[in-house]
Amino acid sequence: MADLDERAAVRRLHDRFGFGPRQGDLDRGFDAALDRLLTAVPATTPVPQLTPQAAPGKDKKAKQEANARRAAEEKVLQSWWLGRMVSTDTATERLTWFWHGHFATSEQKVRSPFHMLAQNETFRRLGAGGFGELAKALVVDPAMILWLDGNDNRAGAPNENLAREFLELFTLGIGHYSETDVREAARALTGWTVKRDSDTAKLDTRRHDAKPQTVLGVTTSFTAESFVDTVLAKPESAAFVVGRLWSRLVSDTPPQPDVLARLVTAYGAGRDVTAVLRAIAAEPVFRSADTTLVKQPVEWAVGLLRALDVRWESLDDKAAKQLATGLRGMGQVPFRPPSVGGWAAGGAWLTTAAGVARLGVARLLAARSGSKPADAEAVRALLSVDAWSDRTREALAKVDKPEDVIAVAACAPEYVVSR
Repeated sequence: MADLDERAAVRRLHDRFGFGPRQGDLDRGFDAALDRLLTAVPATTPVPQLTPQAAPGKDKKAKQEANARRAAEEKVLQSWWLGRMVSTDTATERLTWFWHGHFATSEQKVRSPFHMLAQNETFRRLGAGGFGELAKALVVDPAMILWLDGNDNRAGAPNENLAREFLELFTLGIGHYSETDVREAARALTGWTVKRDSDTAKLDTRRHDAKPQTVLGVTTSFTAESFVDTVLAKPESAAFVVGRLWSRLVSDTPPQPDVLARLVTAYGAGRDVTAVLRAIAAEPVFRSADTTLVKQPVEWAVGLLRALDVRWESLDDKAAKQLATGLRGMGQVPFRPPSVGGWAAGGAWLTTAAGVARLGVARLLAARSGSKPADAEAVRALLSVDAWSDRTREALAKVDKPEDVIAVAACAPEYVVSR
């Protein structure tokens, strides 16, 4: 198992804990780069000012106007977040992106950009701290309630969607709870509702089942918070959450038992996400050349923007629309995960159709770069690739125009896969 050298290890840090390095980022040492990535810096990008909107009713014209407004606001959100990803040099946006996939919630069903933005800000505010606080916020998050039918969860007729996904996908994983636990958890969460024109969810005591419930062996009249505390107290929860971080930031191959044990220790009683990231970076396997991940389309595109020093603000409306179309063609658009299970991973992103869309985006961004690499070595340094294979070098040697050199290199396996 070969190890990456110091410069390549720093590049990997930026790939995995951020959205890829800018020029000059690899000149820092590993420890300095890690400290910089894990030090929160206040954002300077203004947050879009949206307001919650009530359902338009049955009037056809009012519905059309509401749909048009919602679509326009969603585009604003997508552009705003992609811009933050490009401009942010810490792990903040990468963690926000990770939690967006973990607690996957889609505007397609929520149909409220205001509530999707509020959830996104929750990920940003709490995502690097204790997982417990994040989980407690998400179990009563308005967008999550709309997404998983919480408004239909009432005493006497519990809806199990939120309870089931909270146990299976968010906190414990399959095999660590029973169907009885799901039913009882649903009862514990009855009554939490959200109105579309409100900025918070509220507990409607008339719809809440206040009788004692038994979840994971604990019997009490649960609140939303005490329910989360009970679930996270299970030892399987720490291993599950740490494993999810590992699978998205390190490798599709689960960590060895001794590695997992060290990461769970770092997670600790405070369920400290940043401590886990530091522990991950300290593991020898993090520097292994065999520990690869296919970049998700958003990660790839944002990383390319950063490498080429193309500022998000420099993209005109036409270019931004073309980029959005390209991301859609690759199968990934912010605020639109395909299901509560989030996005795919690994080879699922390497389809022929995705490759065609990827090349189109690469050409779009290469044409807007001020860099003019003349050959394989120049573009290797520009994109912070450790080394090209002979096959990629041969392909690059056949390309003449600098923008084409960039586009071909950006679609090469050595850049599409974080090595």
